[in-house]
Amino acid sequence: MLIQRLAIIGIGLIGGSLARALKRAGACAEVVGCGRNTRNLQQAIDLGVIDCYETNPASAVKNADMVVVAVPLGTMAKTFATIHDALSPQAIITDVGSAKATVVSDAQQYLGQHFSRFVPAHPIAGTEKSGVAASFAELFEKHRVILTPLPETESQAVDIVSTMWQKTGAEVVKMSVENHDEVLAATSHLPHLLAYNLVDTLAKMDNQTEIFKFAAGGFRDFSRIASSDPQMWHDICFANKDAILSVLEYFNIHLTQLTKAIQQGDSQHIKNIFTHAKTVRDKVCG
Repeated sequence: MLIQRLAIIGIGLIGGSLARALKRAGACAEVVGCGRNTRNLQQAIDLGVIDCYETNPASAVKNADMVVVAVPLGTMAKTFATIHDALSPQAIITDVGSAKATVVSDAQQYLGQHFSRFVPAHPIAGTEKSGVAASFAELFEKHRVILTPLPETESQAVDIVSTMWQKTGAEVVKMSVENHDEVLAATSHLPHLLAYNLVDTLAKMDNQTEIFKFAAGGFRDFSRIASSDPQMWHDICFANKDAILSVLEYFNIHLTQLTKAIQQGDSQHIKNIFTHAKTVRDKVCG
């Protein structure tokens, strides 16, 4: 068996789906869930997602050979500090955070001698829903999971974390911390910021009731991710601040160009933008 005792700190969509997928694959013998909300944890037991739970992270990681930290980025440091003294010498620690530089920094500061067995990870999968009730075993199938190991990360720990994610049906890739944060700022963080800002902007307009009354499929498709967890995305804004600001600046340059094209009646420029965007989107998304 790949994992004897799996401790997941944060039983929500991602943590719950990971537990479901690994149980389905027969890859772990026991799953211990950890969180602050006992009602959510009991629901996770009732749903068969976890086998038992603890509200204290230090208690949850005791005797665990795999620890997955699936908490908001703003609480990573506190979590690492809390579990440090309770970790078994052989325990492998990983996370699911959407920004890696701050997570790695927190791990370096608080995991101490366990840092060499910490494997930073980010599953590129999810939905706009949150909570353990929204979790499902198939979430990671045919999705990528990015690992960003450091030079000091033990190769055995990387191999085991990689195998764990492959058991869920995911494709595992590796890249540097810096490259990850730049790529995700453009492909994930920027779209979420735009969706949140669009909905907030429209909601503040004088005729918002009429606007939303006639919102159709295009609005629903584009704004879907604005239903994601606000706290999680708040934390991401600060955790990946520099990369996000850089891609926002680049986006604003192109938005200004489009605005000017509309103002000046530059039909060809507008058509070129739309045609190029459609070609790229069709190629990338199939």
